[in-house]
Amino acid sequence: MHRIFLRLSTLMAIAGGIVLSILVALIVFSILGRELNALLHNSFFQTNMKGFADWLLGIELPGFWGAIKLGPVNGDYELVEAGIAFSIFAFLPLAQISGSHATVDIFTSALPDKVQHLLGAVIEVIFAVVLILIAVQLYHGTVDKMDRHQTTFLLQFPLWWAYAVSLIGAVAAAVVSVYLALMRLVETVTGRRIVPAGEGADH
Repeated sequence: MHRIFLRLSTLMAIAGGIVLSILVALIVFSILGRELNALLHNSFFQTNMKGFADWLLGIELPGFWGAIKLGPVNGDYELVEAGIAFSIFAFLPLAQISGSHATVDIFTSALPDKVQHLLGAVIEVIFAVVLILIAVQLYHGTVDKMDRHQTTFLLQFPLWWAYAVSLIGAVAAAVVSVYLALMRLVETVTGRRIVPAGEGADH
């Protein structure tokens, strides 16, 4: 059972990493395009190499939302906003199942093992409740944006798309979190270790 949830979490993290890498490339191209556009419009190029500068500025490449000219990527902020939201939620399941959340155990490290296990179970339950609430609210947000037919300002793509892809990560995180909460509660009652304990990121 643990392998299934670990595999799900890993696949979500890989998807989040791919999207994040695409966003990094998008930002780089957008910045390069913006800077080159500004450079070709400056007085030196417009005075001494106007024909060449205008030719470069006039080149059009086929793009998903129409022709792409030398300059910033149209709607880059909208794409980054949507992509980052998905990436954050996509990384949550793996952070949860591997216990990679930052922990501050200055006071709890001195407590007996049974108390620490109980405290860990309580924390997992709280995590599960919070992640379920987030997933439910994202679902309602997705439905609301779909019903209102809201779109982004520049690219005009429906806002519910961004909510929907984020909802996938949120639901995966909630499912993994509920699984871990149940397992930690069983461990607390039986005193047996059922799933591996995450090492966390101690502070």
